[in-house]
This record gives sequence, structure tokens and C-alpha cells, in this order.
Amino acid sequence: MSENILEKIIKKKIEKVESLKKITSLETLKELIDKNKSFIDFKDKIQKNLSNKQFSIIAEIKKASPSAGIIIKDYNPVEIADIYNVNNATCLSVLTEEDFFLGKLIHISKIKEKVKLPILCKDFFIDKFQVPLAKSYGADAILIILAGVSEGLADQLYEEAIKFDMTVIVEVHTAVEAKQALKFKNAVIGINNRNLKTLKTDINTTFDIHDVLINHSGPLISESGIKTKEELLELSNKTSIKTFLIGESLLKKLDNNSIFSVL
Repeated sequence: MSENILEKIIKKKIEKVESLKKITSLETLKELIDKNKSFIDFKDKIQKNLSNKQFSIIAEIKKASPSAGIIIKDYNPVEIADIYNVNNATCLSVLTEEDFFLGKLIHISKIKEKVKLPILCKDFFIDKFQVPLAKSYGADAILIILAGVSEGLADQLYEEAIKFDMTVIVEVHTAVEAKQALKFKNAVIGINNRNLKTLKTDINTTFDIHDVLINHSGPLISESGIKTKEELLELSNKTSIKTFLIGESLLKKLDNNSIFSVL
């Protein structure tokens, strides 16, 4: 059976993390975290908007993706972050995976020097070592993709992130994963409309599994495939979700995107 794209990414990520662990100590990471004064509470910013019945947009910054190829040739993550900030984005999602998305962890640090918004380190977390690693670069939140990790590893990543006082976004794509995610009481749960095994996107995924998550105490996010303000409003009207992670449709219209008008 041929590998799906998620398996390929994870296989490469395991190799990268093993190499990093040989040259970077946990003590060094903790020292860097202690010196870093840029941290912002990612979940709290979204919760405040929810309390005020306001929308939140987590605006994504990435150069490329396996589904779209190169999205921005002249890629300047700090400039993009600045544009999002001017447009009142609530939080940022920064792709840091190097081989398939052409990202880098240092982009988080560079953005934090200029833009004071909470940042999700958007990567494929397969080892708890990556949690302090991400925080050492200024990340405020990490991602746990349930389709890509075992139940035991998901628990480890979650506990490590809570220990390091980071927001956890637990990402689901199916009703089975959604049920599994409910045990992560302090997490934000993201419904990914993109199937990471096939890369196909369908916003009906949010409608299909929202009911499983309706009693989750934390915020819910609809992620991926949202192209217009009208789609966003339809998703919100039918599910009451008010937080959206949006990437390609924002990146393709950086200077004039009507989606931001909901904020």
C-alpha cells in the first residue's frame, strides 16, 4: 500500500527531531524560554472574543503546501504578519515544517520581534521534545494532529504543553477523532476540513462533526478550505463556531481580503 502524504511528512519529521535531539539539550531550551518575554496567552485571546460574541481569525503564514505548491514566491513572514496585524487578526498560525511547507522555527522569533500577537507553531508534533523547542522560539501554542499520533503520544504532547503553559490545539477530521479529543479538557479543538491523507478539502466536515464537540468547554475552530466571508458566516450560523483558521485564501489576497471585515 502506498504511503499517504501525512505518513510521508511524519516519517521525515521523526528523522529531523532525532537529529535535533542529539545537538540540543532540554536545559538549553529551558534557558531560552526563561529569557523570552514575548509569550501571549493564545487561548485566552480567543476566549475573550467569544465572551464578547466576536469572531476570531487565526491567520496562517506559510510559503508552500503539498496541496497548493508554492503559494508565495517572495516569502516574507514578518511582512505577512504585519499585514494580518493591521487587519486585526486575533492570532497567527506559522508553518514551521521545513520539507513539505518550506517553513522554519526562526520565523516565529522574527515575527514576535515586530508583531505582538499569539502564535501557533503549526507543525507535525511527534515527540514531546518539540514542545519546549517550539516555545524556545516564541510559540504560544502547539498542534496535536490526532490522525498522525497514537493515543499515548497525544496524551504525552498535551501534558508537556500544559506543563510549559502553552495552548494546545487538538486537530480532528472525523467523528471518532472528535470523540477522542473531548478528553483534552483544556484544549482548543480544531476541526480540519482538509483530509491530511488525501489533501482534499470539504467544509461540510465542520457541519458533520460539530455536534460531537458541542459540549466541549473550550473554543472550537473550523480550519481550512474557507474561501469567502459568506462561507465563514454560513459555518458560524449553522454551528455557532466563531473561530476560524484561514490560510491560502488570505495569502492569495493579502492586501484586500473581505474575510477580515467580520472582525
